[in-house]
Amino acid sequence: MARTLPRAERVGRRLVTAVGSARVDAPTGLRRVAGRLRADRWATAGLVVIGLFVVAAVFAGPLTAISGQNPYTYHLDRLDDSGSPLGFGGGISFAHWFGVEPLTGRDLFAIVVFGSRTSILVSVSATVLAVVVGVLVGITTGFFGGWYDRTLSRVIDVLFGFPSLVFMISLTAIVPTSFPKPLLIILVIGFFGWPSIARVVRGQTLSLRERNFVVASNAMGAGPWHIIAHQVLPNVSATIIVFATISIPSMIGVEAALSFLGVGVPPPTPSWGRTIGDAVTWVQTDPIYLVFPGAALFLVTLAFNVVGDGLRDALDPRRGAVPR
Repeated sequence: MARTLPRAERVGRRLVTAVGSARVDAPTGLRRVAGRLRADRWATAGLVVIGLFVVAAVFAGPLTAISGQNPYTYHLDRLDDSGSPLGFGGGISFAHWFGVEPLTGRDLFAIVVFGSRTSILVSVSATVLAVVVGVLVGITTGFFGGWYDRTLSRVIDVLFGFPSLVFMISLTAIVPTSFPKPLLIILVIGFFGWPSIARVVRGQTLSLRERNFVVASNAMGAGPWHIIAHQVLPNVSATIIVFATISIPSMIGVEAALSFLGVGVPPPTPSWGRTIGDAVTWVQTDPIYLVFPGAALFLVTLAFNVVGDGLRDALDPRRGAVPR
């Protein structure tokens, strides 16, 4: 005859089994973050939009070749005597999907597609530069403190109050033309982008260095760089990822502003900012010229912002389990 287990032991075994199953089924790490992002419809839509723009930037040549166009060929036959595009919607046709540019007749679809390559390349590169410098400065100042922290904190305060846009315009105007303009813009934007992330990372590092696991590692003889690499950096990585994601749209905006003011990438290289700047003067006679590059700039910045918000929520350890 089978032995009947006491009620407490039966309940305990069921509890152990349930906990074990939960541990097996519960997503962790990247699976958990991916699950939370999938559950966020706005973040998913943002990722799709970003993916489309990245594909357009990478395959700009083949994509514009479908209509047989490129952003450099002039189509003066598509313009009237005043330089305005002929036809409906700024010259929209089967050959010119977004119409043509006033005065030159260049294909607007090709300009927008190739302009995404300029904006994404400059913004992502400048963000990487700003994040690398900002994280290095933020972690080291927060961890080591002392005169090093005080000195760089004053430098950060000065950079926050510095008229960065005026400096960017002045610098890009006086640098020799032989220096690659996209590289110069990346360096300038990245230089003025690192103080904000440095301050955020410094604040988190100041909190982490007082935690028990950091104090214990220090007491056991672990070196400062070992602690920074294996204990501090992993604990601020979520903040770094989110900050980098939401920094990209601001970098896109700065590059567009510089191009809008005429000190960005030189023509005829396509740029959303310069196209928008040119379109403002034609908004009364050819409003479509402003709509498409403006919509592209709006969509990509909105997409990065909603993805950044989604990542912030997905990486938040205080959130509950991933919805099934």
